[in-house]
Amino acid sequence: MDLSFASPLMYLSSGKRAVDKFNPYSSMLTMGRKVSSTKLFPCLATIANQSTQSVECEVENKKHHLLRAIQDTQRGLLTTADQRSSIEEALVCVEGYNMGIPIDLVKLDGTWRLQYTSAPDVLVLLEAAARLPFFQVGQIFQKFECRDNSRGGVIRNVVRWSIPTLFEEQDGATLLVSAKFDVVSVRNIYLRFEEISVQNIKISEELQAVIAPALLPRSFLSLQILQFLATFKAEIPVRNPGRQSGVGGLYYLSYLDSNMLLGRAVGGGGVFVFTRAQPLDL
Repeated sequence: MDLSFASPLMYLSSGKRAVDKFNPYSSMLTMGRKVSSTKLFPCLATIANQSTQSVECEVENKKHHLLRAIQDTQRGLLTTADQRSSIEEALVCVEGYNMGIPIDLVKLDGTWRLQYTSAPDVLVLLEAAARLPFFQVGQIFQKFECRDNSRGGVIRNVVRWSIPTLFEEQDGATLLVSAKFDVVSVRNIYLRFEEISVQNIKISEELQAVIAPALLPRSFLSLQILQFLATFKAEIPVRNPGRQSGVGGLYYLSYLDSNMLLGRAVGGGGVFVFTRAQPLDL
């Protein structure tokens, strides 16, 4: 790479008979023309583009390797010690490409689907669904609302769950944990949890048939019950109105690009691997 542009610069800086030698820039300077560096050294732009493409390709390969490592873990529920070690190594490899870069809230804004975690508070839900035949856990998301903010925003942890035969499969109801967050350092955000709610209940056809049989006229009461279940929302505040601080935690966003988000709950709360998802209407 150096050979493509070093020789004229080295000659001019050598100090040996520089006056007697032709200066390749003198005619351009005397004519008052401004020549861009890409025209003087077209190879530099090409090398820079190739270098950027090489790094981007390398990052995508590392991300693909991480997704392969977590592929058969059921979002972290089933992992061996060797798998956890391999996943941590793959995580660190990806995180290294984003280290020290400030959080881009515009890029962070949107919905992210959980692919893997080692967080105990999430794994306990997955374990319950694996052991209990009457409980199912569907997709888990994090939704960030921060596009128009510079120092923080709102984060919503969304868990789709269901009780078979009572609710629709997988996403018969939604558990929503809402928090406000502030950017407190280059890549750390502090969460202040506000509310836990259960909403968006979708009852199964079997339960609808029990409440309002299809062969019989639907009474006012049965319609009221169906409407109540469809619009039901239970809210539990987790913040003390009389205090500025409440339940919270520090969250380190270790990697972020257009389609992957990696995070670590500071204090041993576990790691998270998310991929970009379609927007959620809550």
